[in-house]
Amino acid sequence: MSLTNANPLEAARAARLSSRKLAVLPTQARNDALTAIHAALTAAQADILAANSRDLEAATQAAQSGELKESLIKRLDLGRKGKYEDMLQGILDVRDLEDPLGKVEVRTLLDDGLLLERRSSPIGVLLIIFEARPEVIANIASLAIKSGNAAILKGGKESTESFKAISTVISDALQSTEVPNDCLQLVTTRDAIKPLLELDQYIDLVIPRGSNELVSSIKKGTQIPVLGHADGLCSIYIRADCPSDMAAKLVVDAKTSYPAACNSVETLLVDEDALNSVLPPVVEALLEKGVRLRCDVASKAALSSALGKHQAAFLQDAEEQDYRTEFLDLILAIKTIPQAASPEEAADVAIAHINEHSSHHTDAILTQSQAIAERFQDGVDSSSTFWNTSTRMADGQRFGFGTEVGISTNKIHARGPVGLEGLTIYRWRINGNGQASAEYGAGGKAWKHQKLPVGEQERYAVTDEEFELLKQFRARKSAS
Repeated sequence: MSLTNANPLEAARAARLSSRKLAVLPTQARNDALTAIHAALTAAQADILAANSRDLEAATQAAQSGELKESLIKRLDLGRKGKYEDMLQGILDVRDLEDPLGKVEVRTLLDDGLLLERRSSPIGVLLIIFEARPEVIANIASLAIKSGNAAILKGGKESTESFKAISTVISDALQSTEVPNDCLQLVTTRDAIKPLLELDQYIDLVIPRGSNELVSSIKKGTQIPVLGHADGLCSIYIRADCPSDMAAKLVVDAKTSYPAACNSVETLLVDEDALNSVLPPVVEALLEKGVRLRCDVASKAALSSALGKHQAAFLQDAEEQDYRTEFLDLILAIKTIPQAASPEEAADVAIAHINEHSSHHTDAILTQSQAIAERFQDGVDSSSTFWNTSTRMADGQRFGFGTEVGISTNKIHARGPVGLEGLTIYRWRINGNGQASAEYGAGGKAWKHQKLPVGEQERYAVTDEEFELLKQFRARKSAS
């Protein structure tokens, strides 16, 4: 990784050249680089946290003067609740994952001695633009190297000191490895963003991480494909058959464990027949954590009767806009789902509300009914739909990806938490023995189009020639 002041065109060209070298490095070389990065960041923890403290001090002053959102400060703090340790562990977790490159995903025997394969490959060059979150540098570095992609990173000015410290450590660590240093570049000048977004001949994918304003601006300002999400407006739907203790536990986790996160719950949908049973214990638990509640008429009336006067005083009237707002704070909107002729109809109302109001990030249902849960999970048009768990589970590390480059609400290529698999694409290969396309078709030879297994222990009827070809393919794969 290098801190670069090169002009955007030079940086993008260097990244492109490095990406091609990185893509053909053997697995062990890429893993060794991650080991070196982990060791270097471990040794430099004190210095990096000191740099992060300087960023936090400046950001706090900016927030007090109204120049910066409080939610960004929470994301900026690298020393919060073992965040640094999680960053380090994520590097090792990615290192120890199976190599995502060169996987045979499809294998078809087109004809004798003519074999078609689809194999996983890197995307190429990634442009990552992000606010706060200094751990993103280590996350991206590990995922990019492991997946064979080069990455150009541009962070926000609020965490400049942290970025410089981390990138310097990573750059020094890569000097002793086979990974080209230019495959990871940290751009330091703000005016580089617009030119970089125009370089679609060198940059293959843009991944923005930050506010709605940042993501929306990038989507409007480039023709390069953009992977990510603008908002994290997540909902939880509580049915009356959900045990109140479980509901309280999961909603509190989803709202209060990290309110500034994009997978924090922002809207609580509650069946009308759960207002007097399940909801009060949930609300009591939320109030104890300092959550401010914005309630519709029905939920406020029920809670005002069930809670003590002191607690009821903290209930506010909800407005329609509250159900379209990503609060990123200890604020939660509550909406009642009216009683219907059947549980299915009530669930459909909740589904319709989420599909209309949400950002299609992560939504959950709390119920004892598997049929209703599956109806919800099938009907809600979001990248992640959960049953009886917290929306905070939407996370690459928790999914077993090691770490993530972000969460995508896109409907092509990658969706949900994006890890190694989301940073690969594929290439088609045909290995033949002199066949020409004109030999096939009307009056010519017939295609076999025989689907072949892709596992390590394929067993199928092949000619000696085909079997020899497969052995050669495997030998080349092992050598790489």
